[in-house]
Amino acid sequence: MRKILMLVLLSATLGLAGCPKDKVEETPPADTSGTGTQEQAEEPRGLEEGQQLGGQSEAERAALAQRVIYFDFDSYEISSQYSNMITAHARNLAGSNPMKLRLEGHTDERGSREYNIGLGERRAQAVRRALMLQGAGDGQIVTVSYGEERPAQAGSEEAAWAKNRRVEIVYGN
Repeated sequence: MRKILMLVLLSATLGLAGCPKDKVEETPPADTSGTGTQEQAEEPRGLEEGQQLGGQSEAERAALAQRVIYFDFDSYEISSQYSNMITAHARNLAGSNPMKLRLEGHTDERGSREYNIGLGERRAQAVRRALMLQGAGDGQIVTVSYGEERPAQAGSEEAAWAKNRRVEIVYGN
């Protein structure tokens, strides 16, 4: 078991040391849900039926309903368009001590498996840091990286890749 763990850690380290791909100018994925926001069309995962989102104002409830943060190619920098969403989720966590969430980091299919696992983790950690700066507790947030293993949209074109470069916020680990 120790040898396997060491091998996984060594592989991840080597993958992180790899060269990043050439930078391509990209835009966030197009809104296909008809709601005017960049969120998944499906219902947010992680809250039990009837459980309150915790927002006081309508704007905060709307921000809490958003559960996906998209990233540019080969980047883990959070766009300023997600500031209100992150603030709302952090306040929700800070106002509810037992509440926990999981941040799931994802990438598109480009790059090696090891590199993408590392990039997904860096994306999840960036969101974690942002939530903690806004008042969420350290013990309330767990991160996991799926790399390219769980695409939101199948395909090998920019529209699919843009939907796959994300961190999903899932309440209730």
